[in-house]
Amino acid sequence: MRRLSASLALSVLVFSRVCLALPQTPSAAGHSFLEKLSAAAVARATLDVRYDSAYVKIPYPNGDVPPNTGVCTDEVIRSYRTLGIDLQKEVHEDMRNNFSAYPNQRRWRLSHTDTNIDHRRVPNLQVFFSRKGQSLPITSNNADYLPGELVTWDLGGNIPHIGIVVNQKSPATGRYLVEHNIGAGPKIEDVLFSWRITGHYRYFGPASDARP
Repeated sequence: MRRLSASLALSVLVFSRVCLALPQTPSAAGHSFLEKLSAAAVARATLDVRYDSAYVKIPYPNGDVPPNTGVCTDEVIRSYRTLGIDLQKEVHEDMRNNFSAYPNQRRWRLSHTDTNIDHRRVPNLQVFFSRKGQSLPITSNNADYLPGELVTWDLGGNIPHIGIVVNQKSPATGRYLVEHNIGAGPKIEDVLFSWRITGHYRYFGPASDARP
């Protein structure tokens, strides 16, 4: 009986872990939102944006660096802004109330928030999306990554990167493509597995009815 109980408990534990690892299917409203985010990211790829990682003072809220400049995070920020969501404001408010949850102090030796740059840093977005959105499984199966989802990578040497999966597929691999800016401006490319994936997220905005 004890062996059976232990075996049953182990089976329940394994089943629970497997279920928790499975990505949740978005609701109809969630799917619609992700499609809109994907379309906003696709539209970004038609723009001429020079990669520029310089620190720039910007207004708050709804602040932005000059539209003809930007980095990988600005592609995400501007795509969400198309849908009326200000990541500058959302990240700042969560960081202000939960500063220790973010890597500012240990990574950049900062003891306070900075609305000019906090939301433009990939590690901060990773924490924010995991706290306020859905953190999804990291797998090697391209079918697990859907349009409108966010992916972060380590390019090597602890250099982070972020992009948005879009509703376009590579004819060669069948994978959904990614809209990102890695130095040559906004591009849509088959780069999902080009680097080590460090994060996989969905974010529907604050107090959204699009959550699953």
